[in-house]
Amino acid sequence: MTRYREIYRANQLPIYQNRLFDSKQDARNCAKGDVVLVQDIETGLIFNRAFKSELMLYDDCYQNEQAFSMVFRKHLLEVSNIINGHFNNLSLIEVGCGKGYFLEQLRSLGYHIVGFDPAYEGSNPCVIKKYFSPDVRLRADGVILRHVLEHVQDPVAFIINICDSNGGKGKIYIEVPCFDWICRQRAWFDIYYEHVNYFRMSDFIRMFGRIFQIGHTFGGQYLYVIADLSTVRMPKNDRSDRAEFPRDFLDTVNGYVNRIKSQKKHSIIWGGASKGVIFGLFMYCAGAGVDVVVDISPAKQGKYLPATGLRVYSPKEAVNLLSPGSDVFVMNSNYITEIKELTNYRFNYLQVDNDII
Repeated sequence: MTRYREIYRANQLPIYQNRLFDSKQDARNCAKGDVVLVQDIETGLIFNRAFKSELMLYDDCYQNEQAFSMVFRKHLLEVSNIINGHFNNLSLIEVGCGKGYFLEQLRSLGYHIVGFDPAYEGSNPCVIKKYFSPDVRLRADGVILRHVLEHVQDPVAFIINICDSNGGKGKIYIEVPCFDWICRQRAWFDIYYEHVNYFRMSDFIRMFGRIFQIGHTFGGQYLYVIADLSTVRMPKNDRSDRAEFPRDFLDTVNGYVNRIKSQKKHSIIWGGASKGVIFGLFMYCAGAGVDVVVDISPAKQGKYLPATGLRVYSPKEAVNLLSPGSDVFVMNSNYITEIKELTNYRFNYLQVDNDII
């Protein structure tokens, strides 16, 4: 009997969703890979069996900073409050600190914190521009792991390695996208190559012997856990905890394709990150051309999305370019009020993670 049970497949997705390009041609010629999601029947974990880690290189060309949005900054404040409840007055290491926004936020709250990320672009000496590894020989009372574990090919071994590097002790805060939310919302645009792993709350309950707090945040899209690092273990599958996508998981694809093809006005994707890349690609492959992609991040504006070559515009450019009543496909409903205010309520807004087409 095979150890892995396939639950989803998508071919030739861009290997990076947040590395944008200077030209449409370069964007369309980007490296691509397959997604073959399977559940390991021994551990219960869900991952992309076709993932090739040697293709992935995160550097300062990788742009995934979300803190340009007030909505996301509010989320980070909520995360800070959760961390304060368990890590107050403790020294911290943030593995995968990105551009450093959250690290600086924790520093402003009085934390002594060191960050690691090869994609860091700032000048803070407390951030080491490399991957975290045992040869660094740094230890702390707590470890922060926000939106890193979904990118790591062997997540349990990765956490065990962090535990060993930290002297076999300490607390860990982990935040990842929630697989159950993806299933519940039929969020097919949330499955992509960069994310090799897809986690459920039950996975972390089986992965740690001692959990201090576990829950959801960011409107249920993210799952978080605070656990005792020393109790990390290889999870054992509960055969009754079967991972499965709903049968109608992809049904909205044709609905959006038909809507775009039938519209006489422009169609806009709001969100030039991972969700927008996959949504645009599925539409592009089905012959439903999206006209404009909008993103609030200045680092993405004027660049081109991988695979489709769609250009990214600023909100101001979008308002000036597009006619009132144009369809705006909002990739993340958490931002809907912010988007309406930025565009003076002049468009028709469709929340792709909530609307039924």
